[in-house]
Amino acid sequence: MADYKAPLRDMRFVLNEVFDAPALWQSLPALAEVVDAPTAEAILEEAGKITGNTIAPLNRSGDEEGCRWDNGAVTTPAGYPDAYRLYAEGGWVGVGGDPAYGGMGMPKAISAQVEEMMNSASLAFGLYPMLTSGACLSIYAHASEALKQKYLPNMYSGIWAGSMCLTEPHAGTDLGIIRTKAEPQADGSYKVSGTKIFITGGEHDLTENIIHLVLAKLPDAPAGSRGISLFLVPKVMVNDDGSLGARNSLSCGSIEHKMGIQASATCVMNFDGAVGWMVGEPNKGLAAMFTMMNYERLGVGIQGLATGERSYQSAIEYARERVQSRAPTGPVAQDKVADPIIVHPDVRRMLLTMKALNEGGRAFSSYVALQLDVAKFSEDAQARQRAEALVALLTPVAKAFLTDMGLETTVHGQQIFGGHGFIREWGQEQLVRDCRITQIYEGTNGIQALDLLGRKVVGSGGELYRAFADEIRSYCTTAGAELTEFVTPLKAALDNLDELTACVLDSAKRDPNEIGAASVEYLHVFGYTAYAYMWAKMAEAALGKEGEDDFYASKLGTARFYFARLLPRIQSLSASVKAGSESLYLLGAEQF
Repeated sequence: MADYKAPLRDMRFVLNEVFDAPALWQSLPALAEVVDAPTAEAILEEAGKITGNTIAPLNRSGDEEGCRWDNGAVTTPAGYPDAYRLYAEGGWVGVGGDPAYGGMGMPKAISAQVEEMMNSASLAFGLYPMLTSGACLSIYAHASEALKQKYLPNMYSGIWAGSMCLTEPHAGTDLGIIRTKAEPQADGSYKVSGTKIFITGGEHDLTENIIHLVLAKLPDAPAGSRGISLFLVPKVMVNDDGSLGARNSLSCGSIEHKMGIQASATCVMNFDGAVGWMVGEPNKGLAAMFTMMNYERLGVGIQGLATGERSYQSAIEYARERVQSRAPTGPVAQDKVADPIIVHPDVRRMLLTMKALNEGGRAFSSYVALQLDVAKFSEDAQARQRAEALVALLTPVAKAFLTDMGLETTVHGQQIFGGHGFIREWGQEQLVRDCRITQIYEGTNGIQALDLLGRKVVGSGGELYRAFADEIRSYCTTAGAELTEFVTPLKAALDNLDELTACVLDSAKRDPNEIGAASVEYLHVFGYTAYAYMWAKMAEAALGKEGEDDFYASKLGTARFYFARLLPRIQSLSASVKAGSESLYLLGAEQF
């Protein structure tokens, strides 16, 4: 596998030239004194160094060794504890955390780039700080000031880690039926009892303490999801002076043996009257947890992008060096017995697909991250409300489309290697295995599609959709004539999505199965259209500069490939949506 090199030039292009993020930061008083373009560049440069030089070399060895469980203790692969210590000492766990509690205070648009680099270097490694950062988000937004003061500084610093404990053996998507209980105690604490499964980083040897956020039900809780509360349950009790005390009444019962992310400990966690404290209000635990999950779902989407980027870097190096057969137009490498496989049309198709999806995904994830920053930091209530609406609409797209395209991209990268792509030593098969989980956890992609179409589009009567569509339409209207080749197909794609949205809104009134039948294909049409908007904006930023720098020429060529070869996928997907739900119910259960 090629050495990982962070795509810093492309990240700077997206932040500075496509979206002018520094101007946005300067317009937000909470960020104006914290970050500017040079600060952002310095942070990304350092993140590129630690991910490329320290984390990436552990990716294959960590996969080969995996985590080990022994009588409740989990040992991570060789090199992980030292690498994690260096990562934590650099302040990277708390890159987006509030400086009042020891965080770096960076906007999401920057931390999103750091997340991409970390997950390209090693998705399994990146899960440990990701879960900690997510837990910090919920604590920061919903916990009491006493809990924040007691736990956030050591979590931001990476001295302590965090986990998110939702799923139970019988309750995955349907969290309303969880059985974990929380019994109130006279001192204001709770005794939490129950079993949670699939807990990423539930136990490990990277930090001295792990702070679990656990969903549980109070004795008098209402039935269903309205009766869920959130509790902070430390692995090791923390004394009033901040020192560590006795071990809490919880344990890791086992770790899962998985398809991928072998170096990430996926744990069964048993809580046996463990002491915990409520985060937020009683029976409002899902709302507190979703503060984390909205950020985490973008983070999981970025994991799909990240594995695709790592696969592309290896594939392009291999395609330039591997010689097989001659080009269809005749020999290119006259001094060799055959030509590099990059001359062959099908290899170019796969490489350009990878490049177009990766770069489109980076722009889209950065766009969503910028909306999160506006929603969090803007002092303009109207701007915050609009950004929040866009985040609500686009989060399921970011999670599902980025990861679906991530798997396609990693498979293309494996395919370019031919038989060598199936062999472990080249690393491409690991990326396919690792990427696969991103379509499943943090809400499966089918659930994301239902969220987009059912809750966000149909549930709002199309209002949330129209806000994003109006932005694209305004862009198309004001774009200059030099952008016609990009804006014309973008406008056609938007018209198609408008029609498709109206079609589903109408059919859903007559048949409750229509939303579920259309949702996945609809999300993909939405995703390709959103990427077309991103590619038009990237082409706009590159136009006129292609003669002075190959980077811009490459950007324009990739944009043209996207519009010519990838955007047309919306036609078949749209036909599937319009076909309705009837054909899904022609067979009885016994006929399958």
